[in-house]
Amino acid sequence: MLRRATTVRIDAAADGRVRRGERSRQAIVEALLDLVGRGVIQPTAQQVAARAGVGIRSVFRHFSEMDGLFAAMNAHLEGDVRQLLQGGQRDGSLARRIRALVRQRASLFDRILPYKRAAHLQRWRSRFLTNRHRELLRALHADRREWLPELNRAPIEIQEAVDLALCFDAWDRLRGDRQLSRSVAVGVMERAVLALARDRRPR
Repeated sequence: MLRRATTVRIDAAADGRVRRGERSRQAIVEALLDLVGRGVIQPTAQQVAARAGVGIRSVFRHFSEMDGLFAAMNAHLEGDVRQLLQGGQRDGSLARRIRALVRQRASLFDRILPYKRAAHLQRWRSRFLTNRHRELLRALHADRREWLPELNRAPIEIQEAVDLALCFDAWDRLRGDRQLSRSVAVGVMERAVLALARDRRPR
C-alpha cells in the first residue's frame, strides 16, 4: 500500500511538472507573437522571457534556438493564413476577379505583415523559415492560377509579373516604405494586375 501511495505521489508530481512546462511553453509562444505583433521584429530571448514572465533558462529549455520559437509562431498563424487564402467570389469577369483577389491578398498581407517582416530578418540563416517562405510563394502562385485561369497560358513574363505585383514584398513596399493607406495600396496593386492582364496574349 505504501509503495502504491508513493507511486501515485510521484506520478502526480510528474504530471504537475508536465502541465507547468506546457503552460510555460504556451506563455513563451504568446510572448513572441505579442512582441512581433507590436513591431518588435527581432525580439531577443531576454525580451521573450520578460514578456512571458519566465526565466531566460525556460526559453532555452523549451526552444534550443530561436528557430524553434518561429516554428511555433508559424503554427499559430497557419490557420489564419489558410482561411484567408480560401473562399472569395471566384466567378464573374476577369476584372472583377482581379479586384477580389487583390482584396483577399490585402487582408492576408496585413494580417501577417509584422510576422513576415520578422521572418525576413531570420530567413537567410534559418532552413525552416526559408522553406516556409518558398511554400508560401508556391501557395500564392497556385492560388493566383485558380483565381485567374486566363493567365495560365500567357507568356511566362506576364505570369511572373502578375505574381510579382501580387506578392507580399510589393505590399510591404506600398504599406511600409511608401506609407500608403490600405485603399491606395489596393488601388495600385489592382491597376498593375489589370494592366498586365490586358497584355496577356502572346505577341
